[in-house]
Amino acid sequence: MQLPTIHSLPLTVTDQLGRRVVVPFPPQRIVSLVPSQTELLFDLGLSERVVGVTKFCIHPPEARQSAVVIGGTKNFDFEKIAALQPDLILGNKEENYREGIEELAASYPVWISDIATLFDALTMIRQVGLLTGTAARATALATEIENSFASLSATQPPLPTAYFIWRKPYMVAAANTFIDDILRRAGFVNIFAGQQRYPKITPAQLAAAQPQQILLSSEPYPFREKHLEEFRILCPTATVRLVDGELFSWYGSRLRYSAAYLRQLAIGS
Repeated sequence: MQLPTIHSLPLTVTDQLGRRVVVPFPPQRIVSLVPSQTELLFDLGLSERVVGVTKFCIHPPEARQSAVVIGGTKNFDFEKIAALQPDLILGNKEENYREGIEELAASYPVWISDIATLFDALTMIRQVGLLTGTAARATALATEIENSFASLSATQPPLPTAYFIWRKPYMVAAANTFIDDILRRAGFVNIFAGQQRYPKITPAQLAAAQPQQILLSSEPYPFREKHLEEFRILCPTATVRLVDGELFSWYGSRLRYSAAYLRQLAIGS
């Protein structure tokens, strides 16, 4: 007996930029332009519906084998995307570029996240679950993450901390960033919270700020052991440490592991 065809129904949703997006529900051909959101889609059980990812979508490892790589987060291959005929594209205000998103939005449903806090990330997870038909699974995941952070408490007086994301020039995470919110929740005081977003910092500015701790992120710049001494010379009294940038800045399902990591990091400070 032939089963009846299930037709997609239009679902109108509002993304985190306040844009109204009409998506066939449930979407069957999803392109993800954001690594952390790609991992989220796979963890929501949507691997067979993810048809396109970026070259930076390294989690899960099979994502770039099972889906077509459509370029980077800031340089899309529009021909490859067109060939995939997506019925939903997931992007992000910060990680993607406006011109590319606008070009895609002229032809496809494009839902954009805008993440500056843990609350924003949890909202994104729940909303992605809603628009992909995996609301129950997404809600459970968001609740798990929310509870893990609720139990995170500082084990020591807050440490004045600098979090570096780049070298040559030096750049740090400052106010109105997701990393800044995570630092605060972990019990660290961001010494550059008086500046906005990702400012360039000179060695003199760093020394004058007198951080007690310097965190060197594994991404986007790949800080390594060889860079530790460079910062110890700049700030001889500070503790300089390498940290897992994914657990500070990936705002999808990887957040399940962040609170435990931050707890251990604080204990070791």
